[in-house]
Amino acid sequence: MAILSQTEAQAILKKVIGFSTADECEATLNGQSGGNVRSARNAISTSGGIDNVSLVVEARFGKRSGVATCNQFDDATLRSCVTRAEEIARLAPESPEYMPLLGPQQYLASPQSFAKATADITPDYRAAQVGSSMAICEEKKVSSAAFLNDSAGFVAKRNSKGLEAYQQLSGLEFSITVRTPDGTGSGYATADYNDASKFDAKTLTRIAADKAAGSRNAKALEPGKYTVILEPAALVANTDASLLQALMSALDARNADEGRSFLSKKGGGNRKGEKLFDERVTIYSDPTHAEVPDLTFSGDGRPQQKMTWIEKGVVKNLYTSRYWAQKAGIPDIPRPGGWIMEGGTQSVQDLIKSTAKGILVTRLWYIRPVDPQTLLYTGLTRDGTFYIENGKIKFPVKNFRFNESPIIMLNNLEAIGKPVRVGGNLVPPLKIRDFTFTSLSDAV
Repeated sequence: MAILSQTEAQAILKKVIGFSTADECEATLNGQSGGNVRSARNAISTSGGIDNVSLVVEARFGKRSGVATCNQFDDATLRSCVTRAEEIARLAPESPEYMPLLGPQQYLASPQSFAKATADITPDYRAAQVGSSMAICEEKKVSSAAFLNDSAGFVAKRNSKGLEAYQQLSGLEFSITVRTPDGTGSGYATADYNDASKFDAKTLTRIAADKAAGSRNAKALEPGKYTVILEPAALVANTDASLLQALMSALDARNADEGRSFLSKKGGGNRKGEKLFDERVTIYSDPTHAEVPDLTFSGDGRPQQKMTWIEKGVVKNLYTSRYWAQKAGIPDIPRPGGWIMEGGTQSVQDLIKSTAKGILVTRLWYIRPVDPQTLLYTGLTRDGTFYIENGKIKFPVKNFRFNESPIIMLNNLEAIGKPVRVGGNLVPPLKIRDFTFTSLSDAV
């Protein structure tokens, strides 16, 4: 039952809305079917599956709101769920930021957000992909830890004002860390797709294994400011904070207007319209993009459109809640899902060839905020850090702790490579001058 058709989903939601006696009512169905495999030391350690559909009902009386959930869909359960939401709403305090539910909306079509190849994945497929990965590691006499996760599902919404929405989604993520037997070398690779037919665990495993072999017996370099080449996985992470995701998360109009952001102006207001980055920096979102298709509606039902956030270094738009947009008299733009940073045609290898002296960074992790007003973050390199000289990798180097802000980083831009998909975004490798490393780390 995890993937209901639009007709099936809306039939349930229509029934729910019909049971409500509230001033306003909204119901959302989420369905998901999928599974995962985790491996460690070249052996599968766990596997799992999920098959679930859940309903969320929000009932409103005036400015009071209550929410209830259920995952059974007979009439008695649906009616009980609606009743609970209404009982909670009557007890709730009034919301000072109440906004009425949206009426009918027009949404873009994003058919590539769902792929049958992903929905058809079986446990045998997962075992075969991870098995082929482990076989390469056995052959190369290295040890691996990997995680493969896939899902396919849908989101459907309906409310008492006439809003209706429905979309199917699918996705696959794979990441792998490879270590050498002596424990001194480590490599990493990751990828994600809507369409599983594009996935090949063996290719990613070879990348991680080669990095592991090449990073053995790393040498120590003095901390300081270096030219760096940051691979896409060093800029965006699936499981941790990341420098570019921190930047995108900071494009919040309310935080800027209320003085809590690098986009805040002294005395009030924000810096929308100002050039704050290198003119080569352009970032936009597009839920219909063929390589990173996404939901075409937000959680509150607002349509997601193609939107430019930074254009040639200039901050063009900020996202906001409906309440703040109305209060501040600004455009009502929802927060995007994935995003695209425009780049060039150069590969990581091309960027290396053009570098006289520098450091190649595979990945950053343990990233934590230091100063939200300047977006200063600290973290560590890991899983393959290399010294570059005269256009070639000379030797592996010990990991560093860094202190850096994506604002400064994107003003010290030397080159932008070809974007690749990471974490549902399109992210290019970046060559940055004067990247700040503050100390060494003994971690591999």
